[in-house]
Amino acid sequence: MTRKTTLNARNLETLGAARLAELLMELSRGNAAAKQQLRLALAGQQGADEIAREIRKRLTSIARARTFITWKNRKPLLSELDTHLDAILERIAPKQPKDALELLWRFLSIANPLFERCDDSSGLFSDIFRQARDRLGELAVAADANAIALAEKVFSALQSNNYGQYDELITILAPALHEEGLAHLQAEVEKLAATPVAPPPPGEWEVVAWGANGPTYAHDFEARHRRRMVEMALQDIADARGDVDAFIAQVPPDTRRVPAIAAGIAQRLLRAGRPEEALACIRHADTGGRSVFNLDYHDAHIAALEALDRHQEAQTMRLDLFRNHLWPEMLRAYLRRLPNHEDIDAEEAALEHVMAYPGAVSALHFLIHWPAKRHAAELVVRRASALDGDHYEILAPAAETLADAHPLASTLLRRAMIDFALTEARYSRYGHAARDLGECEQLAERIDDWNEYESHETYCARLKKTHGRKTGFWSRVSDVGAGLPSDGE
Repeated sequence: MTRKTTLNARNLETLGAARLAELLMELSRGNAAAKQQLRLALAGQQGADEIAREIRKRLTSIARARTFITWKNRKPLLSELDTHLDAILERIAPKQPKDALELLWRFLSIANPLFERCDDSSGLFSDIFRQARDRLGELAVAADANAIALAEKVFSALQSNNYGQYDELITILAPALHEEGLAHLQAEVEKLAATPVAPPPPGEWEVVAWGANGPTYAHDFEARHRRRMVEMALQDIADARGDVDAFIAQVPPDTRRVPAIAAGIAQRLLRAGRPEEALACIRHADTGGRSVFNLDYHDAHIAALEALDRHQEAQTMRLDLFRNHLWPEMLRAYLRRLPNHEDIDAEEAALEHVMAYPGAVSALHFLIHWPAKRHAAELVVRRASALDGDHYEILAPAAETLADAHPLASTLLRRAMIDFALTEARYSRYGHAARDLGECEQLAERIDDWNEYESHETYCARLKKTHGRKTGFWSRVSDVGAGLPSDGE
């Protein structure tokens, strides 16, 4: 039987409404988010209109505030914004989508004044505004928003996109804008592009930055910002219409030769059923005579070859890219297209290539994630001296993965990280290194053949001899209880 003092809804009901109200008032004292939740709950008893009125009032107050948002008041404000957004989307939108849409625009409008008074290096405020932005499209459709009025809203938002809160806005709202709204938006954007930014009188020029070419003035910065906004908006409008030529027209000729940009254009040409042009676009890219380390670029190249029925060329490219970069996506795609039974031998040959790959850490990473644990363990034992212990983000999980079936390989990986931490005197890693040494002691009990490598006792003795003065490390070793030679310091 549940005790009467257990904290649950049924037991709280026995306190009665008056006592619960007193407790809620006490608990909400000094807690703005809790107070706002209570206000919204009270407003909800009077309907969605009253909830909307309460949200508008509070959003206006947040927008007008000028005090800096510190780490102390960041969390309550985030909680309050989350409460408002949830109320708009869950309590107002189902019954009154037009009101919810208007509130969502208002919610987004407070981004600029809020970002001006806070440090959002954590990205938490950005996340909540992105969540709001991402729901605009479905709400605009549900509200049957007027396409022209919506286009005006978008146009205004793009000009105040100071912190990226309106990125991808055209794409998100395209289904609600329809052709009428997209055409109106394009006309407004083109009109803005044709309107130059007028510089102030020479004596009033404001310097906003200094560079190798001298000062950057506020009006020059604004002009560049406007050009970039216009270019991106017209590209998004072209994408929304499926007009690849209009998209390309907004990309400067020199920029089209950047591999990443060329890949994006080629993918659009492929979707438009124009593979010859896509292939030409890719091959026209300026690679600087070097291998392009951009998967999208190569994906577009291969897709163009496939669309032109040049399957063997595509297969050769996949295999070459795998061999050069150890990209698992390329090997999987290559193996899938081989005739029956040939894929088994081809995969084994590929793994042997990985075993001999110049970058031992990259090879290990590939084998762990392929997965090919036996090959990974063999690689470690064969090439332990080539494994850079600085790459703990790869070696540590690999050591965990191999620990059960391959204790020697796991030990060698941990030793690589220990040796690096001590040799380079990386004090911040001493705790991890001590724990690794403790794990090595446990693994040693399951190793029957050390190959040409030192036993655990011999390794510890060498560590003591070489790094005996690093007391910061050895104190941590004592804490984790790693085995040490009895005659050590």
